[in-house]
Amino acid sequence: MTDQVNIHTHGGVGHISLNRPKALHALTLDMCHAMSAALSKWADDDAIEAVILDHAEGRGFCAGGDINLLRHSALNDGGESGRKFFHDEYQLNHQMFEYDTPIVAFMDGITMGGGVGIALPCKYRVATENTRFAMPETGIGLFPDVGGGWHLSRLGGRLGQFLALTGARLDGAECVWAGIATHYMPSEKLAEAKARIIEHPERIGEILSDLSVTPPEARIAGNADRIENHFASDRYEDILASLEMDDIEWAAKELATLRTKSPQTCKVALRQLATSAKLDDFADNMRMEYRIASRVLTRPDFAEGVRAVIVDKTNDPEWDPATPEGVSEELLDQIFAPLPEGEEWKPL
Repeated sequence: MTDQVNIHTHGGVGHISLNRPKALHALTLDMCHAMSAALSKWADDDAIEAVILDHAEGRGFCAGGDINLLRHSALNDGGESGRKFFHDEYQLNHQMFEYDTPIVAFMDGITMGGGVGIALPCKYRVATENTRFAMPETGIGLFPDVGGGWHLSRLGGRLGQFLALTGARLDGAECVWAGIATHYMPSEKLAEAKARIIEHPERIGEILSDLSVTPPEARIAGNADRIENHFASDRYEDILASLEMDDIEWAAKELATLRTKSPQTCKVALRQLATSAKLDDFADNMRMEYRIASRVLTRPDFAEGVRAVIVDKTNDPEWDPATPEGVSEELLDQIFAPLPEGEEWKPL
């Protein structure tokens, strides 16, 4: 076990609390293993009626996965330790998605990347005024993984494609509007919500409804038609052309944002979401995402994106290929191709 995640039971409720405040509770391999082990144990325990997932102090809920480990792996061990991390993290995502006991995620803070991967499989997802939700992977040359293909492709109105490409951040009200969160609650009510759930785990829905408030107006709702219109195509070049032809400030801003993103990642994300929308088994989605992850990890854009955005903070990545036109269908076919026998992803 690890001190990076606190695991307790309170009567009939299991409690997982992420505890890496300095890293905004980003997931390490040890944290994934500890969470998986706890969930497996509770699944076999009839006394456990519900699970609470939250974070200890700080601005996080969970800011993602262990980016430093992944970059180190890409640069130093041919991606071996990075693939191991992805494999086991995706097993946790799938385990949570298929989990029979209801899980309540309190997304009270930054919920990005790996944090999205553990929040969205939960039956109850509580947003607050502190929630900042995003899948920012196009900015670092990765891709919206951890089940992102499944979750984002099912949002409707092309919102998922917009979030995947731009890395746009949604607040708590916008998360409820989009269907990403099930409830909106002032953060000062969270302690009461958890205490009441521990007392009456069979009444989670009722308790959350009782303590929820009407969220503020969702700003993104005002751009919903624009998003659906401009992000309608699964061809990245079409989306860029559509934005270029519109002379409103919003289109110019989104276009400028996309120009900073990895063209490879953007094309991967569009194919990923289009493929996932046709799948009816979450495990098939995770198998696809693991194929992508095992390959983009060691391609040039990931190490370069992390260098520019996270390590040096210069925000000047030199993408390779440098243009959307340079990312060929053949390259995408290679990234999405099945892995050799014995190397494919498998559920726990």
